[in-house]
Amino acid sequence: MNIQNIKQRFSIIGNDATLNRAIEKAIRVAPTDISVLVTGESGVGKESIPKIIHSLSHRKHAKYIAVNCGAIPEGTIDSELFGHEKGSFTGATTTRKGYFEVADGGTIFLDEVGELPLTTQVRLLRVLENGEFLKVGSSNVQKTDIRVVAATNLNMSKAIETGKFREDLFYRLSTIEINILPLRNRKDDIHLLFRKFASDFAEKYHMPTIRLTEDAVQLLSRYPFPGNIRQLRNIAEQLSVIETERKIDSNTLKEYLPHYNSQLPSVIRGQSSEFDYKAEREMMYNIILELRKEIDEVKQATMHLLSDNKASDPTTLPSIYYDKSEEKGETLIEISKKTENETAIYEEIIEEQQLTIQDQEIMMIKKSLEKNRGKRKLAAKELGISERTLYRKIKQYDL
Repeated sequence: MNIQNIKQRFSIIGNDATLNRAIEKAIRVAPTDISVLVTGESGVGKESIPKIIHSLSHRKHAKYIAVNCGAIPEGTIDSELFGHEKGSFTGATTTRKGYFEVADGGTIFLDEVGELPLTTQVRLLRVLENGEFLKVGSSNVQKTDIRVVAATNLNMSKAIETGKFREDLFYRLSTIEINILPLRNRKDDIHLLFRKFASDFAEKYHMPTIRLTEDAVQLLSRYPFPGNIRQLRNIAEQLSVIETERKIDSNTLKEYLPHYNSQLPSVIRGQSSEFDYKAEREMMYNIILELRKEIDEVKQATMHLLSDNKASDPTTLPSIYYDKSEEKGETLIEISKKTENETAIYEEIIEEQQLTIQDQEIMMIKKSLEKNRGKRKLAAKELGISERTLYRKIKQYDL
C-alpha cells in the first residue's frame, strides 16, 4: 500500500517530506514485531502511526488497544495494564484482566509512556524481554504475545539523566524511532489542514464553510502553533461557530491567535495546553531578564565613569549622561543610585511574575475542580493536562 492510500485511509493531511518519511517508516516496520517509539510534541498527531502499524501487520485481526499512561493514576496503573487478583487491594472485589492479557495476539499503544512510574517500567521491561507478566497480587507468571508501540512528547535523554525513565527500557521501546515534526516546521501543510477542519466543522454544524483571505493565510503560516494540530483544529472550530462572516481576514484571525490579542499567557485565554503555559512563561522571563541585562550594562558603564578621574569634570562626560543630569539637576551618583534601584525593582518583578503565574495556575485549577465537582479526570481533561500532572499540582499547592 502506498503513502497516499494510507493518508486517505487514516485521514492524514499534508505533503511535507518528513511526514511522508514517517509514514513510509511505519509501513516498512508494520509486518515485523519490532517495538516502535513515536516521538514529537503534544498535538502533532502521533496516534496515527500505531494505527497504521497495526492495520498493516499480521496482527490486524486481533485487538488494538490504546492506553494513555498519563491519564491513569499511579496507584492503579499496574492493575490497568497487567490486571489484578480478587482481594489484592481495597476495592478489588473481583479478578480483573489487564490490557496486556486482553490484547494478547494484538497490538497495544502506550501513549505518554514517559509518564509511567519506575515500578511499572520494570514490569513493562519484563513483558518486552520475554513476554511475561504478573497480575497485581498474584505469583503466577502469565505469558502474552503482544506488540508494543509507544509514544512520548518528553525529552527522553533528559528523563534518563534525571532518573525518571529507565535507559534499558528506552532502548527496548525505541528499536525503531519515528519522529513527527511540529506543525511550525510543516508550514505548507498548515492551510491544507485548516481547510480540512473548516470543511468538517461546516458539515458538523450545518453552516457554510469558512475561508481565509490571502493575508489571513500568510498570517496563519507564520504563526508558531505551540499546540500544534490540536490548536489549529480548535481555532478552525471557534471561527466556524462564532464568526458570522464566512470570509476571514487577518484582523479577525488575530483575535483567535495567542500573542496577537493579549499579553496574557494563552493558558489563561482558553489555550489550556501545559506546553503553551510553559513556553509562554519562559518567554516572559526572557523578556524581563533581557531588560535587567540592559540595566546592568548601563550601571556598569556609569560605575566605570565614576571610577575614572576624568569623571570629576562633568564637561568630559558623554552627552547622554551630562545633558540629562544637568537638565534634571541630578548628579551621576544619584543616577547610579537610580540604576541600582531599577535593578532591584526588576528583580522584584521577576519574583512577582512567578507568583502571579503561580496564582493564575492555582485559580484555574480551583475553578476547574469546582466546575467539575471535584472530579479530577474531568478537570484534567478541561485543563489539557494529564490526571497525574493535576494530582501532582494539587499536592504541590495543597489544594
